[in-house]
Amino acid sequence: MNNDLLFEKNGHIVTLTMNRPDDRNPLGMNGDGQNFAEAAERINNDDDVRCVILTGAGKAFSAGGNLKAMRDREGSFGASPLEMRDKAYRKNIHRVIRSLWDIEVPTIGAINGPAIGLGNDVGCTCDIRIAADNAKFGATFLKVGLIPGDGGSWLLPRVIGWSNAARLFFTGDVVDAETAKSWGLVSDIVPAASLMESANELAKRIVQQPPQALRMTKRLMRDGMNSTFDTIMEMSAAMQVIVQNTDDHMEAVNAFFDKRTPEFKGK
Repeated sequence: MNNDLLFEKNGHIVTLTMNRPDDRNPLGMNGDGQNFAEAAERINNDDDVRCVILTGAGKAFSAGGNLKAMRDREGSFGASPLEMRDKAYRKNIHRVIRSLWDIEVPTIGAINGPAIGLGNDVGCTCDIRIAADNAKFGATFLKVGLIPGDGGSWLLPRVIGWSNAARLFFTGDVVDAETAKSWGLVSDIVPAASLMESANELAKRIVQQPPQALRMTKRLMRDGMNSTFDTIMEMSAAMQVIVQNTDDHMEAVNAFFDKRTPEFKGK
């Protein structure tokens, strides 16, 4: 991981910051996939982490793919089509999306400005999104002669429904935070100056939950997007038996009857 993706841990909360503010945090440069993969692995392997906040440095969340590199055929965009499919997408851009999607703890997208194209797809990998009042959202691939090649064709309809996703894809429109909220793309809109404070307040509420049960709940929700009802019911029964035999479960029950705040240790 390098300075293009900042990793900061504060208690049980990790904040990931895309850090190319001068260029509005474009993604797709060589090494981006590796950066996000290393961050996700570090989070998943640390039982002390219970929530992640993803944001961008400066005035943008992420303006998306690096159009200049595409135009100038720089880096992996200068390879043959088959090499580009492998190096630019499967092993780099797609690795960004897959790594974020595979984070095992709840993720909050703190959308601090424009989230366009690939940037919008990155935001859609988060479980919860909070927008600054100046945030904007777009899936503008067609406007630059591209398709939604970063996973957005799978992610966006699941977040905002087929019709709204089709509108964004087919028109290339960029919508404001109020529209995004009405479509369910974001949960809350806050003043830009208090975005990170609001994201951290939400994260602090999340990390009060028992950590293993928290991870299992996210796994059930994610698997529920593509599994049958019967499969999820079987998974739920198995996971419930596991957590019901944890120290954290007993601590929660005892705290309930003692009328006190539980102290969870992930055991």
